Amino acid sequence: MARSLRVIPLGGLGEIGKNMMALECDGDIIVIDAGVLFPEEDMLGVDLVIPDIAYLMEHRDRVRGILITHGHEDHTGALPYVLRELKVPVYAPRLAKGLIEVKLREHHTLRGARLEEAEPGKPIKLGCFRVEFFRVCHSIPDAMGLAIRTPLGLVVHTGDFKIDHTPVDGKPTDFVHLAELVREGVFLLLSDSTYAELPGYTPSETVVGEALERVIAAAPGRVMVATFASLISRVQQVLDAAQRHGRRVAFVGRSMVNNVDMALKMGYLSAAPDLITTLKEIKRLPPERVVIVTTGSQGEPTSALVRISSGDHRDVQIMPGDTVVISATPIPGNERVVSKTIDNLFRQGARVLYDKVALVHVHGHASQEELKLMISLTKPKYFVPVHGQHRHLKAHAELAQALGVPPSNTFVLEDGDVLELVPQGGKVVDRVQAGPVYVDGLRVWDMKNEVLRDRRLLARDGFVVVIITQDKRTGRVIKPPEVVSSGFVSTQEQSEIMNEAVQAVMEALNHGSEQLLERGFLTNKVKDAVEKSLYQRTGRRPMVIPEVLEV
Repeated sequence: MARSLRVIPLGGLGEIGKNMMALECDGDIIVIDAGVLFPEEDMLGVDLVIPDIAYLMEHRDRVRGILITHGHEDHTGALPYVLRELKVPVYAPRLAKGLIEVKLREHHTLRGARLEEAEPGKPIKLGCFRVEFFRVCHSIPDAMGLAIRTPLGLVVHTGDFKIDHTPVDGKPTDFVHLAELVREGVFLLLSDSTYAELPGYTPSETVVGEALERVIAAAPGRVMVATFASLISRVQQVLDAAQRHGRRVAFVGRSMVNNVDMALKMGYLSAAPDLITTLKEIKRLPPERVVIVTTGSQGEPTSALVRISSGDHRDVQIMPGDTVVISATPIPGNERVVSKTIDNLFRQGARVLYDKVALVHVHGHASQEELKLMISLTKPKYFVPVHGQHRHLKAHAELAQALGVPPSNTFVLEDGDVLELVPQGGKVVDRVQAGPVYVDGLRVWDMKNEVLRDRRLLARDGFVVVIITQDKRTGRVIKPPEVVSSGFVSTQEQSEIMNEAVQAVMEALNHGSEQLLERGFLTNKVKDAVEKSLYQRTGRRPMVIPEVLEV
C-alpha cells in the first residue's frame, strides 16, 4: 500500500482557540498544540472548552509526542487535562515550557509529566517524523514554527506568526533558517489564518510600547493595564515605561503573578530591583507613582479586572483619576462581556482606553501581505489553512490559490476531517470524533452530556417541581399534588396555571384506583401530564421534576 500522510484537525478550525492538530504517517502520530477555547455566553457555568482527544486515546500506543508552538493558552491550556489521559512527551520552547509547568503545578499534574525543552534548529525524532523548530514573531517570546520531515516530504506548520522587524524581545522571524529548511521543497504548508481577511501588514509590537509609554507618562493617577497573563512581551513594555516615569508596578491575578515570577526567574522579564512591589506597598504610594497589571482583558467572570469593575475586589477599588488600559482585542464571542466590563469601569469613574479608542494593542497574527510572503517562500505542493473561523480559512485558501497553489491542492477543513495526502493528490477520506469537551470546575464532559442542555433549558424557561404523596401500600395518591416553580411564570399568574397542572395530574393518575403504581411509571405519567398542561397554557416548556413521597 502506498504511503500517505493523514492530517486530522481536532481543534482550531472553524473557531478561534482550542488548537490541536494530529499528523499520522506509517503508523506514527504526532500532535501539534493542545489549547483551550474560552466559553461563549450560552455555555452556562462552563469554565473552559478543550479538544476531544477520543481519537488519540483510541490510538494512544501510536502517539509519539505533543509539539507546542508557543505559550499562549489557546495552544497549551488543555495540557493539564490531556496529560492526565495521554502519557506522552511534550516538546515546547523554553518560555512555553515554563508557562506549562506553572499551569500543571496549579492543576497538581506536574508530577509525571514529561516536558522537554525544544531548541530552534535541533532535530527531534518521533517515529517516522523528524521535527525541527524555527523561530517566528508573535505576541509572546519564543514563538516557533515547525519543519516536519515525513516519508512523503517536508511539512511546514507556521504556528501563530506575524512579520515584526522590531519585536520587543529583539528576535525577529528567522527567515534565513526557514529558507534553508524549505530549499528541498515543501509537501504541505499549514499556516495561521486568524487575520487572513485583513489587507496589508500587521503593526509592530513597538507601536504598543510607545502608546503605553504616553499613557503612563500623562496619567494623573494610577494606571491599570489588563492583558493576558501569558503576554510576557506586553508586561515588559509596561515595566520599561513605569521605570522611565518613576512608577512602581504591582501584579493582580494568580496566573499573572505566577507567570511573571517564572518569567523573571528565567530571564524573559527584566526589572530594576525596586520596580516591582506588592499590592500592600502600592497602597502607601501616591496614585501618580502606581501601575497595576492585571488579568481580565477578556471579561472572564472570576478575573481580577471584572471584580474591580464591579467594585468587588478585595484589594483594588477604582479611584478618581484612575486610567485603565485594556491591552487586548476581544476574542470572538467575548465582545459582549468585555463591553460590559468597560461600561462598569466607566461607571466606577475610571478613564478607559481600549483597542477601539487607542492603539494600546496590536494583534500577533499575520495580515494578508505577510501570509502571501510565507506562501511565496515555501511554495507548497499542498496547502491547509489553520487557526481561524471558516471565513478566515476560506480567505487564506483564496490567497494561496492566487499565488499559484492549485484549487485541487488546497483544503479548507473542519475539526474532525481526515485529509489523506499522497504524491498524486489528496482528499478527505473520513471523519473522527472532534467536538468540544467542556470543563466545569473539577468535572469534564463532552457535547453529548445533558448538563449544558439542562442549564440552557433552565435559563430559558425555568423549572417546575411536582410533589406527589403516595400510599406505599395501596399505591393511591392520597392528597392533591403540590407544585413549586422558579423562573417560569410570575407570582400573579402562578396560582391559576398551577391549579390546572394539578388537575391534569389527578386526571392522568386516575387517583381513585386501588392499583399500586410503580414509581418510574408514576413519575413519567406526572411529567407528561404537567408538560402538556403547561405548554397548552403558556406555550413554554420548563423543566418538570416529579418527586414522589411514599408514606
